[in-house]
Amino acid sequence: QMTLSETGGGSVQPGGSLTLSCETSTDTYKEHCLAWFRQSPGKERQWVATINAFGAMSYLGQLKPRFDISRDDAKNRLLLRGHNLQPEDTGTYYCAASASRWTARCDEWDYWGQGTRVTVSS
Repeated sequence: QMTLSETGGGSVQPGGSLTLSCETSTDTYKEHCLAWFRQSPGKERQWVATINAFGAMSYLGQLKPRFDISRDDAKNRLLLRGHNLQPEDTGTYYCAASASRWTARCDEWDYWGQGTRVTVSS
């Protein structure tokens, strides 16, 4: 079992930056697939980025230039840095983790955080 808790959301002006953090309940978190999703008002949840246990990262194509996913193993947390944020990045951001460990392919998400809201507006 793993619990996830996101922090770092808030309001930012267009062109600004934010770093979201996902605290995890176990130091084995890095052995799992980890991901960020987001949900904008009135839209379905959208995958943003994934990092697997081997450190391989993948991104939704159009977001790759502006988002960076990483792990902070000293604090057992997953990070998402967003740059040059735009109004369309507004939404609730969720982190997720797989129950399986040491898998290269990440396509099942068993644990979810409660989300942190990001608003990009002038």
